[in-house]
Parts: sequence; C-alpha cells; structure tokens
Amino acid sequence: MKKYPKDDIQIVWKSELCQHAAVCAKNLGSVFKPKDRPWIQPEGATKEEIIEVVNRCPSGALSIEK
Repeated sequence: MKKYPKDDIQIVWKSELCQHAAVCAKNLGSVFKPKDRPWIQPEGATKEEIIEVVNRCPSGALSIEK
C-alpha cells in the first residue's frame, strides 16, 4: 500500500487489488499516469476532482484517507 498526500487527504493505492480497468487514468490523466513514476501525481488536479475519480475505482484499489 502506498499513500500520496493532497491537501488534507491522502490517496491510498493498494496495488494487489488493482484490476487495471484504467478508470482513473481515463478520467483524470493529469494525476493518474501509469507510465510515470510515481504514477500518482496529486498536483495535477484539485482535491475534489481526485476524490470524484477515486470513488469510481471498480476494484477498490484506490481510496481516500482523511
């Protein structure tokens, strides 16, 4: 599990749950960049935009921690 801070939240990524549906990258490519390292770059969008896309993750690999 990895955590990426953004303002007063953290984006949590559990790689073992990821099904590679790419919902995150397709909907917010300015933050979720699978070919880059780190692949999650929170500075690419607002906290609200990130929360909205993370909530669409079908596998639960992405979540928000407050």
